[in-house]
Amino acid sequence: MKTVFDDPVDPGLIERSLSASTFASVWLDIPRPQYPELTAPITCDLLVVGGGYTGLWTALHAARRDASRRIVLIEANRIGWAASGRNGGFVDASLTHGVENGKARWPNEFDKLTEMGMENLDGMATEIAELGLDTEWERTGMLSVATEPHQVQWLREAADDGHGRFLDTAEVRAEVNSPTYRAGLFDAESCAIVNPAKLALELARACREAGVQIFEHTNAHRLDSGHTGLRVHTGHTVITARQAVLATNVFRSLLRRNRLYTVPVYDYVLATEPLTDAQLDRIGWANRQGVGDCGNQFHYYRLTRDNRIVWGGYDAVYHYGRRVDPRYEDRPATYRKLAAHFFLTFPQLDDVRFSHRWAGAIDTNTRFCAHWGLAREGRVAYVNGFTGLGVAATRFAADVCLDLLSGQPTPRTELEMVRKRPLPFPPEPLASVGIQATRWSLDRADHSAGRRNLFLRTLDALGLGFDS
Repeated sequence: MKTVFDDPVDPGLIERSLSASTFASVWLDIPRPQYPELTAPITCDLLVVGGGYTGLWTALHAARRDASRRIVLIEANRIGWAASGRNGGFVDASLTHGVENGKARWPNEFDKLTEMGMENLDGMATEIAELGLDTEWERTGMLSVATEPHQVQWLREAADDGHGRFLDTAEVRAEVNSPTYRAGLFDAESCAIVNPAKLALELARACREAGVQIFEHTNAHRLDSGHTGLRVHTGHTVITARQAVLATNVFRSLLRRNRLYTVPVYDYVLATEPLTDAQLDRIGWANRQGVGDCGNQFHYYRLTRDNRIVWGGYDAVYHYGRRVDPRYEDRPATYRKLAAHFFLTFPQLDDVRFSHRWAGAIDTNTRFCAHWGLAREGRVAYVNGFTGLGVAATRFAADVCLDLLSGQPTPRTELEMVRKRPLPFPPEPLASVGIQATRWSLDRADHSAGRRNLFLRTLDALGLGFDS
């Protein structure tokens, strides 16, 4: 069975649309402040390893909880250069990577997780306003679209369960005009859009203003612990800390125990040139919602402040060996596929060209949302595994890490989601075989009216099944 994205597109149109694109994240194509490299020994109360969202929220909230604490944040590269500067900028309230995943894994506390997720999203909006952070925040809501007949019923059922307002074909195309849309589900409150790189850079500014010391190009190689405290070895010096939070996302953990819990899955993205008013009028989109389709292999897209379309997803790729490697990022076949799917979705934009193409690694675990833990006699907290839906969840995760280090139970640390870890991925070659079999099966499900084969049903029964 074909899907709408199997239809042919003129190869010349695809090549012309990509020919002038820059290989770089559109979000990071802005002036960025530089922070010094750490070259001399330093001592602190709290060391945060990682300068993405999780690390920045952790450092900021630690400083706001106790202004007297000496806090140091180190980043191996530049602030926000990895996932925090390359994602789509969807700020989703979900802490569980969506309704189905959350209900399947934590049915008894899903309502509480949903409430906490909305509180976290509202708190994030409030905090951004209080601190005066320039993040291009827009509370637009999320529009899920059905592009295949079997997906329409999924959206009806979600609307019946209270997860948004169902839109028929005419209604959804009145919101965003694509001939591929058969129905839609609009949730006005659960999602915002943001400039993701600006969010990271502005959080770093807020950290610095709160007294946090930030060091870039400072790579943590080894973590030792003893009676005198934690000692983190960098390329040039040693940091001594009373406590630490490891917020290294997809990159190699300083704790050996964590190295099988996540794998890097590469996500690829395009951004158009700014649309003219006339081009934008062809597709509507006056309400600027974030949009995602309902396939297992799905696309996500949104408008930027200057009316570019950021278009990503679908072709998530795992490379044998679970390495993070810049050579995996420039993948012409995937960019051509994304461009083809863009023009199938918006054929009326055949005069639009792409200005940027980029990719980044997602920290994927077997339950598809964050997991936490403590190490080194409770002096080190860590979190990983956001699986591509972490822009808001990282803020919640940072508070969980600080709660765990405090040693005092809180409603967050009492969650089963926080207390239990996911199953690890097997070592190679089993990991690669399993992941590739899963990708193939998900593609087959998309081409079989959503029907999951025996392999996927087995993963579902084991609690390892992909829902998106």
